[in-house]
Amino acid sequence: MNITITFRHLEATDSIKAYASDKASKLQKFLKQPMTVKVTLSLEKHEHVAEIQLSSGSEHLEAKEASSDMYASIDRCIDKLERQINSSKGAHESKRRRGGDTVRGAVPEEPEG
Repeated sequence: MNITITFRHLEATDSIKAYASDKASKLQKFLKQPMTVKVTLSLEKHEHVAEIQLSSGSEHLEAKEASSDMYASIDRCIDKLERQINSSKGAHESKRRRGGDTVRGAVPEEPEG
């Protein structure tokens, strides 16, 4: 797991770094392969913006959120990524389940006799 945190137009504090890395590291439990996370925290016109890019194997997910509080922006981004992971996991699982024979693809059996 590799987590990179970048600050733009904002003073880098240890508490925000620790908070962002702790929240991002909790996403690993939803993924099978090791992940790489790029967190960009910035201040734009009195809005605290958090942008997170996550890569794990062939999955590439991204979330961006702005609010008046940096911690809230980070939380919302993590929530978005968690939803994206769960929805893509659901799509992947359903594709895997459909891998067997289907009703249309099955060869009809001929009656004996």
